[in-house]
Amino acid sequence: MEHLLSVWPTIIEKIQNARQVLFLSDFDGTLTPIVEKPELADLSEPTRSLLRELTSQRHFSVGIISGRALVDLKEKVNIKGIVYAGNHGFEIEGPGLKFVNPIVDEMKPFFRVIRQVLFMTAGTIKGVLVEDKGITLSVHYRQVDEEKAEYVQNLVERAISGPASRGMFRMTSGKKVYEVRPKVNWDKGKAIRLLMKKYGRGGWNSGLLPFYVGDDITDEDGFQMIEKYGNGVTIHVGEQYKSSSARYFLKSPDEVRIFLGRLLDFKKRGHLCEQYSTTSSPTGPQLPSL
Repeated sequence: MEHLLSVWPTIIEKIQNARQVLFLSDFDGTLTPIVEKPELADLSEPTRSLLRELTSQRHFSVGIISGRALVDLKEKVNIKGIVYAGNHGFEIEGPGLKFVNPIVDEMKPFFRVIRQVLFMTAGTIKGVLVEDKGITLSVHYRQVDEEKAEYVQNLVERAISGPASRGMFRMTSGKKVYEVRPKVNWDKGKAIRLLMKKYGRGGWNSGLLPFYVGDDITDEDGFQMIEKYGNGVTIHVGEQYKSSSARYFLKSPDEVRIFLGRLLDFKKRGHLCEQYSTTSSPTGPQLPSL
């Protein structure tokens, strides 16, 4: 895994050879820092401005793919003209696009039962937040005492044990969160494939260059989909992580913002600015603040 900013000429060459760029990103931990409570996450105005400007560039499409509910994601990002994929891609909206996975309506009665059980069990533990996202649930335990973390996991597993025994729901884990979602062949990777088909008709020969930026386990499906496509840029946010399928990494949401600034600069000027020239530093070049 290489630090993206230290191999910037490679990224520029990819963009120069592309007919269309599809920039996709996770939200929490990628565009914004991880916070104790989901409602506290705040997209900075510099990052929002960069995304908005990128959206206006010719042959450039932007999308945000998140585990958040679609309504919540749209409210947090608040940029017109981009693609929003909520609930890990179970619901997607964008210019000329509206998609809801058909399994959602079938699962709703069972989902309501699981939601009620989790609110009555895990939801009563100090520090646990049960987040109802309409068609998925998140059980956050970042503020729970360490010795109770396993107990929270057991409660979630128990809550889905009935429907899960019939293959209806599954639990996945992330950064201090357990996700409950329908157990169907759908994830962020499948959502990305749907978007790649829309924006890159003709497959690999379409000239589409997809980017995906993410920080968590659920983003690995997205990385794997783009790596399978064979012509894209996958970026893990955090320290270098050997187990990730991503090819590049950025250390933090701040470096993601710097990367977005470089991307916009190139799209506007068509060439690298002298002030953004790279160095041979293994941790990336020294960059001006944006």
